[in-house]
Amino acid sequence: MFSETIPFEEIGEREVVSLFAGCGGLDLGFLGDFTYLGLHYPRLHNRIIWANDNNHAACDSYRKNIGGHIFCGDINDWIDSLPESADIVIGGFPCQDVSINGKQQREHGTRTILYKTMIEAINRLEPTVFVAENVKGLLSSDFGEQILSDFRIPGYSVSYRLYLSSDYGVPQRRTRLIIVGVKGEMPFIHPPPQSLVVETTCKEAIGDLADMNWCEERAHIWSRAKRSPEQGNRRLKANAPSTTIRAEHHGNVQWHYELPRRISLREQARLQSFPDEFRFSGGMRETERQIGNAVPPVMAWHIAREIENQVFS
Repeated sequence: MFSETIPFEEIGEREVVSLFAGCGGLDLGFLGDFTYLGLHYPRLHNRIIWANDNNHAACDSYRKNIGGHIFCGDINDWIDSLPESADIVIGGFPCQDVSINGKQQREHGTRTILYKTMIEAINRLEPTVFVAENVKGLLSSDFGEQILSDFRIPGYSVSYRLYLSSDYGVPQRRTRLIIVGVKGEMPFIHPPPQSLVVETTCKEAIGDLADMNWCEERAHIWSRAKRSPEQGNRRLKANAPSTTIRAEHHGNVQWHYELPRRISLREQARLQSFPDEFRFSGGMRETERQIGNAVPPVMAWHIAREIENQVFS
């Protein structure tokens, strides 16, 4: 677990509930106090008091790195264990039913419909702020419009924006939709890009790992799947951010920009902006799924800091 360098009682705390937490990328961003590529992201004034995910390996990773307050299993089985209140509710509700890489089941799918459970939790807890994350495909369908409409919860000013993670110091061109609701009439103003001129490149992010041998202790291990058409034949570019690190690729993760192999789990985690101290549970495919499903912690930190400055200052 990452250290708490400043006692909560000295800086105050806001209680956070995290739904669909996965291994904890969004949660780590909301906590802060981690170092990535030599930059320290300071502790924010948040404390996560309750979290949930249904993937056992992800929950184990969460316990190792974030804390033991995660309840593992179907959210509908655990929702009655929610605390009575929270200051912030966060969550990346499942997106496979609207993702361009999914089956496009939309309103007929069983996973994205779970956004309604997040709305139920918001209505129960009445937080000052809620943050929901999903894929950009949500904006390209009538079903997505329905989801956005449902998140316009009475009593909240709701805004949303597409974020490009490479604009916020993440060496990956990953686009995600962020929905923020603030209690009252003042909407959240989304933080402007932090990398207006120079993006962090793949070589800057993972270049130091190129000469490292296979190392299970550091999760520097990689898929030996053969080249295949489309997604399985993608090679990173040394002087550009990575393409999107995906959760489901059947081992066909991107190739290293100069080495004759696919990128390792640790390299994938680096490109998602996880600090090297973050440890994952589960086998290779399970770890790839956790990394690909996560919200980049560095991008999440910029959003959380802006919420702190605008709403709670």
